[in-house]
Amino acid sequence: MREAIGQVPPGDYAIGVSGGADSVALLSLLRERNDLRLRVAHLNHRTRGMENDIESAFVEGLAAKWGIACTIATLEEVELADKMRDPNPSARYRAARLAFFRSVVRDNGLRGVILAHHADDQAETILQRLLRGSGPAGLVGMRGQCEVGGLMIFRPLLEIDGRSLRDHLLSIGQDWREDSSNRADRYFRNVLRRYLATRPELGVALRKLGGAMRQWVDWTRDNAPSLPEMFDGEVLADLPSPLAEESARKWLLGRGVRPDRIDPATIEALCRMAGDAASAPRRQFPGQLMVRRRGRFIGTG
Repeated sequence: MREAIGQVPPGDYAIGVSGGADSVALLSLLRERNDLRLRVAHLNHRTRGMENDIESAFVEGLAAKWGIACTIATLEEVELADKMRDPNPSARYRAARLAFFRSVVRDNGLRGVILAHHADDQAETILQRLLRGSGPAGLVGMRGQCEVGGLMIFRPLLEIDGRSLRDHLLSIGQDWREDSSNRADRYFRNVLRRYLATRPELGVALRKLGGAMRQWVDWTRDNAPSLPEMFDGEVLADLPSPLAEESARKWLLGRGVRPDRIDPATIEALCRMAGDAASAPRRQFPGQLMVRRRGRFIGTG
């Protein structure tokens, strides 16, 4: 466990602490390193009434006990500052958390945020995406280090299971808070979590699948050619499908389309324009990107 924590590069970081066992264990381990300067970041979602307030007070008290700086905000404060509110609850909360972490990192000159996602979370994520029909990129799961909208995110616990984290806290006599919403069947992830808890071998297999998909995705990204702003459609059409799809993705990114707007259907539409002369010669892509085919050539405008 400490070997995993040692993989975080020295520096100044925010650390997301919800009050649950995973984030409290992460904080207890990271605070042992003298080459890290930490700032606890806690977002009160205000979805469970008094329970949320008790968690916030617990996190604030824990940070004070361990002499760690702490920033606490509410969902309303973050959404008011960023003028955003996604109608989908899961997307809304995720966007708010990212906006909150981004502001903490920016305002305090930090390198990024460290999150407590662990091996069980990874298996749940991969299974959830598998059931929703995700391709290889989705089945990679969460990466140990990535950048999302300019925010560097570090996840050092992805190889550590939740039971080990709770055992660590019990061994040092440190308590934590349980989120009652984790028991609610209305959240699909909770159903998957209970299912995987009875089948630990499936969790191992899912994480192996994620590792294999990560190697595949990294290979295609390294080997797919980058296309110029105006490219010959036959070049894309002649590539093997995985490389063609990755080249199409890179091209759309280069034209300003946000990564989260580039789904398999969008990539397929661009590949069809390049390879099928009978397809529509003009199409609008996400981000109001207008793409046209002139003869064999594909471009914007």
